[in-house]
Amino acid sequence: MGRTGRPTGGARPAHRRTPTVSRHRHTRTAATGRTATPPAAELRPDCGACFALCCVALPFTASADFAVDKAAGRPCANLREDFRCGIHARLRAEGFPGCTVFECFGAGQKVSRVTFGGRHWREDPDTARSMFAVFPVVHRLHELMWYLSEALELPAARPLHRELRRSLAEVDRLTRGSAEELAAVDVAAVRRGVDELLRRTGELVRATVPGRRRGRRRADLMGARLRGADLRGTDLRGACLIAADLRDADLRAADLIGADLRDADLRGADLSGSLFLTQPQVNAARGDDRTRLSPRLVRPAHWSPSPGGAARGGR
Repeated sequence: MGRTGRPTGGARPAHRRTPTVSRHRHTRTAATGRTATPPAAELRPDCGACFALCCVALPFTASADFAVDKAAGRPCANLREDFRCGIHARLRAEGFPGCTVFECFGAGQKVSRVTFGGRHWREDPDTARSMFAVFPVVHRLHELMWYLSEALELPAARPLHRELRRSLAEVDRLTRGSAEELAAVDVAAVRRGVDELLRRTGELVRATVPGRRRGRRRADLMGARLRGADLRGTDLRGACLIAADLRDADLRAADLIGADLRDADLRGADLSGSLFLTQPQVNAARGDDRTRLSPRLVRPAHWSPSPGGAARGGR
């Protein structure tokens, strides 16, 4: 997701965690012969184990999301020598809300600690160029792994679990290649294969919702008035929901992969069972402490509390 909340990206954590990057590789268990899946921690950003790649490798343009222009490969002016953001606690106030939306799905620490074995881009220009080229590739692959790991948690998708496990193992294998191997990966081709599996997964889950559901795939719903709407099981893949009013809407089992939720009003909405909703999409939207999220997602710090309300699930 890009740094404006569109697939592929998410928010930097509110603090830097202690580096705990796992070098876990897939193994087969003797009992089942199944390929083990990567730990969930590998798909969550650990900024303390990363060399601030999102603050250097990626470009941004002066806009409502970023206060200034920055070219790819050039460190952000707010980046300190210790790879920490100098205005992290004030990003939105300083005109950098786009930074609070982006998420790397754990690609930053993978590239920093696994691909390059702890060598950072300040050490030599050759490492820098290669690292910056590889980071977007691993970022997109990790996003696909996030979707596949979610699909494997869905009971309705059990008929596809074997294919999903196989696909997840293959994408994970690609992320552990050398810098040269990663640079040669055809991400678009990998995505096409994964997307077909995710489409079939979504169909299986949505079929469990009673009644016929109108498909709104890639629909233009910018600013749509959908307050209180029953959108359970709706296909909203790739839909434009910018600034849509989704207050108190029921989005359980709705397929939201690729949906643009920038400035969508999710106050009081139920997204606890939404399909393929990512942290960047949530970060780009507006919500409150009544908005229900799945345990896989974190409630953004910038979401407003509801008057006298109490959180209804999620984190």
